[in-house]
Amino acid sequence: MIRCESVTYVYQRGTPVETTALADVSLEIRSGEIVGIIGATGSGKSTLVQHFNGLLRPTRGRVYLDDVDIHAREVDRRRLRQQIGLLFQYPEHQLFEETVSADVAFGPRNLGVAGQELDRRVRGALERVGLDPDRFGPRSPFALSNGEMRRVAIAGILAMEPRMLILDEPTAGLDPLSRQEILDHIRRLHDERGLTIVLVSHSMDAVARLCRRLIVMDRGRVVADGAARSVFADPARLAALGLGLPQVTLCAQRLRERGLPVRPDVLTVEEGRAAILEAVAVRARGAS
Repeated sequence: MIRCESVTYVYQRGTPVETTALADVSLEIRSGEIVGIIGATGSGKSTLVQHFNGLLRPTRGRVYLDDVDIHAREVDRRRLRQQIGLLFQYPEHQLFEETVSADVAFGPRNLGVAGQELDRRVRGALERVGLDPDRFGPRSPFALSNGEMRRVAIAGILAMEPRMLILDEPTAGLDPLSRQEILDHIRRLHDERGLTIVLVSHSMDAVARLCRRLIVMDRGRVVADGAARSVFADPARLAALGLGLPQVTLCAQRLRERGLPVRPDVLTVEEGRAAILEAVAVRARGAS
């Protein structure tokens, strides 16, 4: 769906503070994937995803959507951004309308959607993020909790019916329950709608829970790209990049170090629970 070929991006080019944020990045995001992009602060994650929908233009290299150069003259970049929705960190700061329904309707209305079709999109988008449109639609977005406001912001992107949803730190600043709710809704959007999802996050727990594939960035370069389980199988390399392990993976490894034969590659709480129960059963059989 998205292909980057040798993409380099330089901020403030030609000035004394010129900074190379991306250096010769080549990768593909395939339709229907759910991909995590991880890396330390300043590694180029947010700069990279802003190239996917044309918000930034490469200093060198090309970006393709369905094999079409997104910066070709004939490409309608407004329609491009409708196909690839990008939600920045703390998106609730971008809410501004008097009601939730009006805020969710803002994007599709600017695309020319009106009448019953607009109402259908607004209601459907709110339902997909777990908000009853009859209850929440007439309310002020500023009267909602932080987690609800963030879901309204996601609904505003979904109402434009994108093919890809890019989420930059979608759980930042939320309490544990709200984080879980947001991640559950993202998972359902992928599983039930087939939406291509790109998740940019510092949370190893979030990407381990949602993403089968991880792209690891360091100083503007892709340094690893593969299955999440294989990426997390090398904690020493991750530590050298300023990254850690999911808490459940770390717990399993600590138990293994203390003699309990737990699988060290678990990524989710469910996997961890099953692995611990299996290890305890193995130890019990050995003791008998």
